[in-house]
Amino acid sequence: QEKSSRLSAALFGEDCEISHDQLYELLKYAALGKCHNATQPSWCRIYHQSHLAGVVVIVLHEMSQLHFYKFYLQFKHLRRVFRHRFTLTPSANFLASLYGEGANLKPQNTAQGLTSTSSECIPKSSDLQCDPIIRKYGEKKRGLTSYTLTLEEQKKNDYPIKGSPGCKGYIYTECDQQRTDSSPLFGLDCEMCLTAKGNEVTRVSLVDAQGQCLLNELVKPETTVVNYRTRFSGITKKMLLPVKTRLPDIQTRLKKMLPHDAVLVGHSLNADLQALEMIHPSVIDTSLLFARNEGRRFKLKFLAKAVLGKEIQCEQKLGHDPAEDARAALELAQFFIEQGPAKVAELNLEMLLTTEKLAEVSQNKAAFQPQECRVQKQLNEPPHLSKPCFLDCLQVTGQKPLLLGRQDLDFSGLRQSNLSTSNKQILQRALEDVPLSTFSIIQFSLGPEYIASHLLAGLCEKVRSKLTDMLTIYAGPFEESFCLKSVKKEFGRCGPIQSLTVVTETYQPYVCIQYEVLEAAQLAVESLNGAEVAGSCIKVQRPVTAAVLDCDVLIKELELDVENEGVIYVAGLKKSLTEMDLQEEFSQLKDLETLFLPKDLQSGKHRNCCFLKFQKSQSAVDALEVIKGWTVKGSKLRSRHALASGHLWRWIWQMNHSNGNQGGNIVYEKTEQLSDSEQDLRKKVKKLDQHIKKLYRSLQNNTLCVVLFPGVNSTHGSQSGLGLMGIKDDGGRSGC
Repeated sequence: QEKSSRLSAALFGEDCEISHDQLYELLKYAALGKCHNATQPSWCRIYHQSHLAGVVVIVLHEMSQLHFYKFYLQFKHLRRVFRHRFTLTPSANFLASLYGEGANLKPQNTAQGLTSTSSECIPKSSDLQCDPIIRKYGEKKRGLTSYTLTLEEQKKNDYPIKGSPGCKGYIYTECDQQRTDSSPLFGLDCEMCLTAKGNEVTRVSLVDAQGQCLLNELVKPETTVVNYRTRFSGITKKMLLPVKTRLPDIQTRLKKMLPHDAVLVGHSLNADLQALEMIHPSVIDTSLLFARNEGRRFKLKFLAKAVLGKEIQCEQKLGHDPAEDARAALELAQFFIEQGPAKVAELNLEMLLTTEKLAEVSQNKAAFQPQECRVQKQLNEPPHLSKPCFLDCLQVTGQKPLLLGRQDLDFSGLRQSNLSTSNKQILQRALEDVPLSTFSIIQFSLGPEYIASHLLAGLCEKVRSKLTDMLTIYAGPFEESFCLKSVKKEFGRCGPIQSLTVVTETYQPYVCIQYEVLEAAQLAVESLNGAEVAGSCIKVQRPVTAAVLDCDVLIKELELDVENEGVIYVAGLKKSLTEMDLQEEFSQLKDLETLFLPKDLQSGKHRNCCFLKFQKSQSAVDALEVIKGWTVKGSKLRSRHALASGHLWRWIWQMNHSNGNQGGNIVYEKTEQLSDSEQDLRKKVKKLDQHIKKLYRSLQNNTLCVVLFPGVNSTHGSQSGLGLMGIKDDGGRSGC
């Protein structure tokens, strides 16, 4: 019997954001196997690649995650077929990044407005105005004081602040002198080990503006080391045995060494200062300086290579060298200040990251020279990066790649025409041509009238408003003198609370609670409606708005979503519990495959809930029964089927924390009739889902199918993309 190909991907919880380079990695291996230096992708695995019947990529032009969840009920086929999903970074030139930049796309044949191509395109020059660095700092060069974090930025990014409750006992550097653009820069980096107390400093390095190492000291932690983290810290038990230096000694030395107008530079420097238990008023954080969209950050290793042309944190070395990291962060800040935001934006770091051809970067960009405090002339030339085109490799091996789409779309440099075709015509052509090709890219579109920026902004606001209402519950009535703390404790056992307010406009007080996850709000409605809380028998309900009238339908469909198959949500956990504690606690559950403990994406702190993924759906159902009444470390657990366990969890968090979202405080709203354009859009989306269903059903078994919502990246803002993928099996569904 012929073997079936199989796809395995650990896209669960936070591990669900995929770069264009990782996507390229998957497509190249799926198309070529081990030929032409193609290797198994790093983030998923294809078993029996040689048995794949073909690869089909369906691109939904100018659509994003936002469209998928706004029209979730209309995308009936997509959500019921594709188990594996991932968030995709939006790209200015998506098709080019999809199959590798560098080669020219040449028209293969043109008929009736349809264009079929078989190679690659020259990437368009990205609009600098869209770059997050330009949006944050503008194009003009500025002095170093323009790049130091404000007090608000420090608070937002968990820096120790003078006078804040969490910094009691911290040492203040007393560097209070007014900063100028001539103030001295110092690079700081620490390595930490895990102890009984938490993260404790075990090595500290400080370098001056010339890159000279002023301090490179091992530190004996106060409490017993639980994990030396040698792979990252480079610290071993043997190294710390003779060490006498303690944290107070380091604090005193640093305080003496830093001049009163010193500016500290580091990469995610907040973690170092927290571990040092020190407060410094003026800092430059290179993880924030080199800004990215949606709060993501570049790693120091990548920036050092891409910007400075330097290799740091090499695998041959045992752990990181804090002096090397401190020097790299310092030089990155110096580069940024001397060259200015425009020159940094021209480096196109996002593109470099997705291609990861950093060996070529060092040839196309000169390394920064700290001793001379200048950059070589080559930096005046914008970087160019070329990637081998695997579509050309397919042609060499006798295979025939196919690209179908509407000619009025931006087809990566192909000539434009007023002629256009419908999605129906593209589908008909695909049904005829896809069986003749081993690699196909099919591009559908809703049409230019449905992707205007003002429509996108309106969709975004509607989705955010609906999410807010679904995450919000009202509970009451309570007695006038009810205990708010008891209410918060009881409702907090359903999951992490974002905000809690008392509603006093009613005859008796109610509380409005906005949760961080959908499961928590649903659990509160299911388990506490009609219960006695704080001495009152209460009613628990969502706000009565037009947006949530179909909430029950949406909840039911989310439960049936293949992404949530075999996954349950557990709440009521103590925040002190670690992932290791929970693994041990839940180890007795049959067929447990993965445990995901959500974290606040800004602070990194664990929430009081987790998701458990099981190998079999029935095992998940059985686990719900077992967990009923369970108590872990004195905390009674609550559980239910998962609604947003995969990449949806992360996306909800981002939507819920963007634009100062305040939560749902309006109980009743006027029902507005859907506009003609939105009614039309729903019909278009439903039809598009049917087209994909028809195309998918026509595919041979063992075909890898990837559906991509590329995301939107424009001057009006950006929206992350979404990918769905699977290998079609005998049942017509994308198997694991």
